[in-house]
Amino acid sequence: MNKIPNRQAICEVLMEKAKEDKDIVVLCSDSRGSASLAPFANEYPKQFVEVGIAEQNLVSIAAGLAKCGKKPFAASPACFLSTRSYEQAKVDCAYSNTNVTLIGISGGISYGALGMSHHSAQDIAAMSAIPNMRVYLPSDRFQTAKLIEALLKDEKPAYIRVGRNPVEDVYTEENCPFEMDKATVITEGTDAAIIACGEMVNPAVKAAELLKEQGISATVVDMYCVKPLDKEAIRKAAENARLVITVEEHAPFGGLGSMVSQVVASECPKKVINLALPDAPVITGTSKEVFEHYGLTGEGIAKTVKENL
Repeated sequence: MNKIPNRQAICEVLMEKAKEDKDIVVLCSDSRGSASLAPFANEYPKQFVEVGIAEQNLVSIAAGLAKCGKKPFAASPACFLSTRSYEQAKVDCAYSNTNVTLIGISGGISYGALGMSHHSAQDIAAMSAIPNMRVYLPSDRFQTAKLIEALLKDEKPAYIRVGRNPVEDVYTEENCPFEMDKATVITEGTDAAIIACGEMVNPAVKAAELLKEQGISATVVDMYCVKPLDKEAIRKAAENARLVITVEEHAPFGGLGSMVSQVVASECPKKVINLALPDAPVITGTSKEVFEHYGLTGEGIAKTVKENL
């Protein structure tokens, strides 16, 4: 079982690249520990900025540094970064098309029992609604590393959401296909198309394995690039299936499910089922307990697919 969370993978890539690139700057809002960025702060103190519990300042300072030619990566809990500093993300980063990478850590329901105040179940919808803002939810540590390496090569704003805990590997170090802003098709089938993002990709893969044992063939699409959305991958997956299932650690409105439904409705009408968190305060519990309760597991996804076929 993998013990390296995606946030640690981000730190490892930034530390490696910062050896040669002194324009890389990491910013935190009293979150270097929870973001796994303490090693970066210790190794490169002159390339690290701690703003304290001030998410709005975090984003604006990052935007200012970007305008000075730096490559800022600003990390804060996703629940705060996507709400408290929403205006700064919109105006200072996206509207100005500024080279800032916002890292929402402990996304979704990672904080578990801390409840709705610490859950980020609306950030996909909120950030995707901002023009010029790209939104990414990498599925494992290997894809996370590839994404950070790619973002270091461009100069456009982006929002990344990663969870708090380690997730099971979807890929391997030797086999992690990655193309910027293109979804990855993990398996191909003809009965159902399962389109997932972030931590829900691994359960989607497990669901496909369970369905295969029951004679049901499923395509699994890793839609790590929620915006820009890979519409062609959605169209191809939907055309070859009788049913489309979307899976996300997000509220049912405005997220991956809504986006996929729009594409399928206009390109190749099929039945679309959206598996997501409820439009209500989420139950108290660990991530594992919450996912099991709402059917966001391999077994739960497979059950939904079978029932709707």
